Amino acid sequence: MRSGRTGRDMQRLLFATDFSERSDRALRRAVLLARQSGASLEIVHVIDDDRPRRIVEQEATEARHLVDGLARSLREADGLVCETRIVLADPFAGIVQTVKSTKPDLLIIGPHRRQLLRDIFVGTTAERTIRSAGCPVLMVNGPPVGPYRHILMTTDLSDASRNALDRFAALDFGQLPALSLLHVYGAPALRLAMSDTMVDEDRDAYLREVRGEVQAELGALAAQLAGPRAQLILRHDETSVAHEILRAADDLEADLVVVSTQGRNALTRILLGSVTDEVLTAAPVDVLAIPPVRAD
Repeated sequence: MRSGRTGRDMQRLLFATDFSERSDRALRRAVLLARQSGASLEIVHVIDDDRPRRIVEQEATEARHLVDGLARSLREADGLVCETRIVLADPFAGIVQTVKSTKPDLLIIGPHRRQLLRDIFVGTTAERTIRSAGCPVLMVNGPPVGPYRHILMTTDLSDASRNALDRFAALDFGQLPALSLLHVYGAPALRLAMSDTMVDEDRDAYLREVRGEVQAELGALAAQLAGPRAQLILRHDETSVAHEILRAADDLEADLVVVSTQGRNALTRILLGSVTDEVLTAAPVDVLAIPPVRAD
């Protein structure tokens, strides 16, 4: 990646909370990022309005008390410019509506409720939000003990992925951490039925040829990207792309993984089980999911 920044840093952060312990962890990361970048912070809590009106109104009153107290504490203790918003809607729709109206540079949410298996057509609120928000979404999985130390960016070498990396370069994560750029490459010939008859020498030669080609592509992509230079990493998809990404993050001790929500095949965004979904579900560290820029 080229040195220097694109000149557009984070100015508005939106934090969505459900007042759970998972959200508390995400709030601590939101505060760290706001203090590092000087961004304003807005806290939104969505109340499911598909219930009796009396219950909704009572919960709204309690939620208003909680978020106002939280914002007051952040303003006094951390000196943050902090606003609050209570939205009555379906949790997914309420967050997306708030994103559209406030246009934050980054939405921050807590992690999956991993014990609740995903519905193949609907997915969790987190997954649906990440698909629909239109802005970068940070899912906080790890303990926010300080600024990020090592960020692992990923790419499938597609235009959408390159677009996502440019959007990432425009964000301000404070003091620059170590950066790595990973591409997990496939070896199509090894998946053919006749691949078992390939001798070791031919297999190794084929892998070297494939690796050389994708290494040239990765280098060319990195040279076009804005932002500071990153260490370039290639891994063969011996298991799955998502698994290799998580293995690389573990090997590098990365505490943030950057993924694009759209790759070479846009249809994969419809189905759960895509690379991004798998990383979001299984990552023990924070994941930044970046959508492509939309025409509207």
